[in-house]
Amino acid sequence: MPSFKIDLSTAVVFVATAPAPKLANKATGERAIDRETNAPLSTVGLLVSDEGEGNLYQVTVPETGIPDGLAPGMPVAVTGLKARDWENEFNGQKRHGISFRAIALTPGA
Repeated sequence: MPSFKIDLSTAVVFVATAPAPKLANKATGERAIDRETNAPLSTVGLLVSDEGEGNLYQVTVPETGIPDGLAPGMPVAVTGLKARDWENEFNGQKRHGISFRAIALTPGA
C-alpha cells in the first residue's frame, strides 16, 4: 500500500507517551523488527498541534531513531513521518485504520 508524507513544518510536536516496544506477537512477546535496518521497533505517542488543532498519534519508530531520555512533555522534531492505511480481518471482523511511521525523533525542537 502507498504511504503519504506528513508535513510538520508548521506544527509543534510533543511526546505524549514514552516509547514502548512494538510487538509482532503479543502471545510470545516477540518484538517487531524494521525490515530495512533490522532494528527493533517502538511506539511513541506524539501530540501534534497545528493550525489550532491538536491530535494524538501513535507513531512507530526504529529504536535507533529514539534518543535516550525521551519523556512525556518533551518537544521533538520528527524526521520522515508517513501515514499508511491498513485493513485486516480478525475473527471474521474487518478492521481498518491509519498507521504512522517515522525515521527518527530529535529532542528540543
